[in-house]
Amino acid sequence: MASIVMKEGKIQAVLVGCDRVAENGDTANKIGTSGVAILAKHYGIPFYVCAPLSTVDLKCSTGDDIHIELRADEEITSKWYEKPMAPAGVKTYNPCFDVTDNSLITAIVTEKGIAYSPYSESLPKLFK
Repeated sequence: MASIVMKEGKIQAVLVGCDRVAENGDTANKIGTSGVAILAKHYGIPFYVCAPLSTVDLKCSTGDDIHIELRADEEITSKWYEKPMAPAGVKTYNPCFDVTDNSLITAIVTEKGIAYSPYSESLPKLFK
Protein backbone atom coordinates (compact mmCIF):
# COMPACT_ATOMS: atom_id res chain seq x y z
CA MET A 1 0.00 0.00 0.00
CA ALA A 2 2.91 2.36 0.62
CA SER A 3 3.68 2.91 -3.06
CA ILE A 4 0.13 3.73 -4.16
CA VAL A 5 -0.50 6.30 -1.41
CA MET A 6 2.89 7.87 -2.15
CA LYS A 7 2.15 7.95 -5.87
CA GLU A 8 -1.25 9.53 -5.21
CA GLY A 9 0.41 12.33 -3.21
CA LYS A 10 -1.25 11.35 0.07
CA ILE A 11 2.04 11.21 2.00
CA GLN A 12 3.99 14.37 2.82
CA ALA A 13 6.72 12.76 4.94
CA VAL A 14 7.78 9.39 6.30
CA LEU A 15 8.91 9.04 9.91
CA VAL A 16 10.30 5.75 11.21
CA GLY A 17 12.10 4.59 14.30
CA CYS A 18 15.23 2.49 14.31
CA ASP A 19 17.17 0.06 16.44
CA ARG A 20 20.69 1.13 15.47
CA VAL A 21 22.43 3.98 13.66
CA ALA A 22 25.91 3.58 12.18
CA GLU A 23 28.40 6.46 12.13
CA ASN A 24 27.73 7.11 8.44
CA GLY A 25 23.97 7.35 9.05
CA ASP A 26 22.94 3.92 7.80
CA THR A 27 20.10 2.67 10.04
CA ALA A 28 18.76 -0.74 11.00
CA ASN A 29 15.05 -1.11 11.61
CA LYS A 30 12.29 -3.69 11.23
CA ILE A 31 12.26 -5.53 7.93
CA GLY A 32 10.68 -3.48 5.15
CA THR A 33 11.90 -0.07 6.27
CA SER A 34 14.52 0.08 3.53
CA GLY A 35 11.87 -0.58 0.88
CA VAL A 36 9.72 2.26 2.20
CA ALA A 37 12.77 4.56 2.08
CA ILE A 38 13.42 3.60 -1.55
CA LEU A 39 9.80 4.37 -2.43
CA ALA A 40 9.93 7.71 -0.61
CA LYS A 41 13.08 8.69 -2.52
CA HIS A 42 11.45 7.72 -5.81
CA TYR A 43 8.41 9.87 -5.09
CA GLY A 44 10.38 12.80 -3.66
CA ILE A 45 9.03 12.38 -0.13
CA PRO A 46 11.30 13.24 2.82
CA PHE A 47 12.28 10.21 4.92
CA TYR A 48 13.12 10.90 8.58
CA VAL A 49 14.56 8.47 11.12
CA CYS A 50 13.59 9.20 14.73
CA ALA A 51 16.08 7.68 17.14
CA PRO A 52 17.35 8.24 20.65
CA LEU A 53 21.10 8.91 20.84
CA SER A 54 21.43 5.60 22.68
CA THR A 55 20.91 3.85 19.32
CA VAL A 56 23.74 5.75 17.61
CA ASP A 57 26.92 3.66 17.52
CA LEU A 58 29.85 5.79 16.39
CA LYS A 59 32.10 2.70 16.58
CA CYS A 60 30.00 1.05 13.88
CA SER A 61 31.24 2.55 10.60
CA THR A 62 28.47 1.53 8.20
CA GLY A 63 25.33 -0.54 7.97
CA ASP A 64 27.48 -3.43 6.73
CA ASP A 65 28.82 -3.65 10.29
CA ILE A 66 25.36 -4.04 11.85
CA HIS A 67 24.56 -7.64 12.80
CA ILE A 68 21.15 -8.62 11.42
CA GLU A 69 19.38 -11.27 13.49
CA LEU A 70 17.90 -14.19 11.58
CA ARG A 71 14.73 -15.59 13.09
CA ALA A 72 13.88 -19.28 13.29
CA ASP A 73 12.54 -21.05 10.19
CA GLU A 74 9.44 -22.08 12.16
CA GLU A 75 8.25 -18.48 12.37
CA ILE A 76 7.34 -18.57 8.68
CA THR A 77 6.77 -22.29 8.13
CA SER A 78 4.71 -23.58 11.05
CA LYS A 79 4.78 -21.67 14.35
CA TRP A 80 1.71 -19.49 13.87
CA TYR A 81 -0.35 -21.85 11.76
CA GLU A 82 -2.75 -24.73 12.39
CA LYS A 83 -0.99 -26.71 9.65
CA PRO A 84 2.56 -26.23 8.28
CA MET A 85 2.80 -23.64 5.52
CA ALA A 86 5.82 -25.29 3.87
CA PRO A 87 7.22 -28.81 3.49
CA ALA A 88 9.41 -30.11 6.31
CA GLY A 89 13.07 -29.13 5.86
CA VAL A 90 12.41 -26.27 3.43
CA LYS A 91 15.14 -23.61 3.65
CA THR A 92 14.10 -20.12 4.69
CA TYR A 93 15.64 -16.70 5.06
CA ASN A 94 13.97 -14.75 7.85
CA PRO A 95 15.84 -11.56 8.84
CA CYS A 96 14.08 -9.36 11.37
CA PHE A 97 15.83 -6.11 10.34
CA ASP A 98 17.06 -4.46 7.19
CA VAL A 99 19.48 -1.58 6.76
CA THR A 100 18.43 1.69 5.16
CA ASP A 101 21.26 3.38 3.32
CA ASN A 102 22.06 6.88 4.56
CA SER A 103 21.58 8.29 1.04
CA LEU A 104 17.84 7.62 1.41
CA ILE A 105 17.53 9.45 4.74
CA THR A 106 16.60 13.15 4.82
CA ALA A 107 17.60 13.57 8.47
CA ILE A 108 17.99 11.69 11.74
CA VAL A 109 15.92 13.24 14.54
CA THR A 110 17.16 12.73 18.11
CA GLU A 111 16.36 14.15 21.53
CA LYS A 112 19.51 16.30 21.26
CA GLY A 113 18.90 17.69 17.78
CA ILE A 114 18.68 16.81 14.12
CA ALA A 115 21.55 15.31 12.13
CA TYR A 116 21.87 15.88 8.38
CA SER A 117 24.24 14.41 5.83
CA PRO A 118 27.17 14.00 6.06
CA TYR A 119 26.19 12.01 9.15
CA SER A 120 29.75 11.09 10.08
CA GLU A 121 30.17 14.81 10.86
CA SER A 122 26.74 15.74 12.22
CA LEU A 123 26.05 12.72 14.48
CA PRO A 124 29.18 13.08 16.68
CA LYS A 125 28.29 16.76 17.28
CA LEU A 126 25.06 15.67 18.98
CA PHE A 127 27.06 13.99 21.76
CA LYS A 128 28.79 17.23 22.81
